[in-house]
Amino acid sequence: MGAQRRESGYRALAREIREQILQGHYADGRRLPTEAELSERHRVSRQTVRRAFQDLVAEGMVYRVPGRGTFAAPRSNGYLRQFGSIDDLMGLSVDTRMQITTPLRRRIDVDAAGRLRLPDDLVYRVDFRRVHDGTPFCLTTVTLPADVGLLLAPVTELATPGATSELTIIGLLDGRLEAPIAEAEQSVTVALADTEAAAQLGCAPGHRLLRIDRLYLDTTGTPVELAVSRFLPELHSYRTRLRRSTR
Repeated sequence: MGAQRRESGYRALAREIREQILQGHYADGRRLPTEAELSERHRVSRQTVRRAFQDLVAEGMVYRVPGRGTFAAPRSNGYLRQFGSIDDLMGLSVDTRMQITTPLRRRIDVDAAGRLRLPDDLVYRVDFRRVHDGTPFCLTTVTLPADVGLLLAPVTELATPGATSELTIIGLLDGRLEAPIAEAEQSVTVALADTEAAAQLGCAPGHRLLRIDRLYLDTTGTPVELAVSRFLPELHSYRTRLRRSTR
């Protein structure tokens, strides 16, 4: 199981640098540490540092100036994230907050139960919006199998309407599931904002939204969470990086 969750050195380093940038440690044109400094600080090779910087340049987080160094890219008003792993999704707590709109509770949901491949229709569901720099940019509905929902029932933040926190559902589950989350099946489509979504996101009804559905599975291949998110496209950029197989 440890091998399945192990992360390569350059990705771990890129994640740490990314989180520091998102937290504002390199704002106002501050130069990032050099390859040599990072290599010594993290006890990794210069090649590992260089590969981490290459990834961050590719996703627009940093830029490099020959002879001067590496700098954090200016932040725009939109929300930009690159997702290449489950850990990237857990990292949403670094610079966004979750606001509960409908608390976690049991309900009957035939469609969600079918997508979760459950033998019955009883599920747990929680609705929330995610906010970046005080601006809501996403609405999410999370549906869980009943046994998984029970694991989160004691979490006060999920049971309180209007509660805000830096939590993520997959982050909460990761420390509670017997078998950890290992992968996600994802689909990306377009949706139109209904009246409720428009009020929550501050847009007009009928506004086009980016819809991303993710079905999370644990290391045994069992679905443990269905998350359906609707994003304001003008405030959210979504990027993935695809690599060709070396086989």
